[in-house]
Amino acid sequence: MTPERHPIGSDAEVRRTAAAFAQPNRARALLQLLTSFAPFVAGCAAMYLVLPVSYGLALCLALPTGMLVVRIFIVQHDCGHGSFFASSRSNALVGWLCSLVTLTPFANWRRQHGLHHADWNNLDRRGGGSDIYSSCLTVRQYLARTPWRRLLYRLPRHPLIANVLLPPLVFVLLYRVPFDTPRDWPRERRSVYLTNGALAALFGTLVALIGWREVLAVHVPIMVVASIIGVWLFTLQHRFETAHWTGRRQWRFVDAALAGSSWLRLPRVLHWLTGNIGFHHVHHLNPRIPNYRLHAAHAEVQKMRRVPGLGLVEGLRAPRLTLWDEVSGRLVCFREAECRHVAGEGKA
Repeated sequence: MTPERHPIGSDAEVRRTAAAFAQPNRARALLQLLTSFAPFVAGCAAMYLVLPVSYGLALCLALPTGMLVVRIFIVQHDCGHGSFFASSRSNALVGWLCSLVTLTPFANWRRQHGLHHADWNNLDRRGGGSDIYSSCLTVRQYLARTPWRRLLYRLPRHPLIANVLLPPLVFVLLYRVPFDTPRDWPRERRSVYLTNGALAALFGTLVALIGWREVLAVHVPIMVVASIIGVWLFTLQHRFETAHWTGRRQWRFVDAALAGSSWLRLPRVLHWLTGNIGFHHVHHLNPRIPNYRLHAAHAEVQKMRRVPGLGLVEGLRAPRLTLWDEVSGRLVCFREAECRHVAGEGKA
């Protein structure tokens, strides 16, 4: 669905309106750091304290603590775009600090994520590393594959595998090696190993002070929660019922941002916990807007191009939408594509 166009909403004007918010605010950035890291550390401490009493209660505390990891990840994300602080050195330092919580090598992830911003919602996309969450085949391309290759494509994209089983493995294990980092990216590959060394020192200290069972019992559930929620958010940022995908020749920057990226309507507390990343359409319109200004930018952009919001229920269905149907001009699930293919063969 293409956002409604208003007479005052030319592409250039929309981009200028968004650009007015692409100014970091040091005080707000420092406040966000305080309100992200302090509650996270408090959540971890509370889990360690209640662990000897009730592991069930500790697991309950993993939910809000894991959500705070998502908030910290958004800080790292902004640092990667150079939008959190005006200073590039401050962005690099804070981004690296966040990586010790998110387990995501900062420099490596920053460059990989830049590929995503180069051609999102582009059906002819060639970049993006091994990302399976924001890339998309057309129904025709999928059905042209052999049954075996269809299965290999479909299996890792099953909602339970892609959004429940894989996320913890990606953050805890896969990010420990530069698995999809080109050899000619030495700085990014080095960042993986430097992050691993810092994590080994950090968790080694915790193990020495508290014990390895306790450390695993606290931090594994936190990362499971954070990775599942974070990947779900990333999935529905470009794969949702009204998302619009185009080929390279038809791809237009503003339309791809506003019609191909989601505006997720969340309660205020969830917008806070997820660092306003629900206003993802505005983020793609201008990645230099810090997350703490996305809401205000959205309000102004909405006056020019009315973008339909995505509710939580719709968001929960979004991971099933994996293929672009050129006929109907919408995303469909694997089952719908294959049922239509079988019906077509039956008619033939």
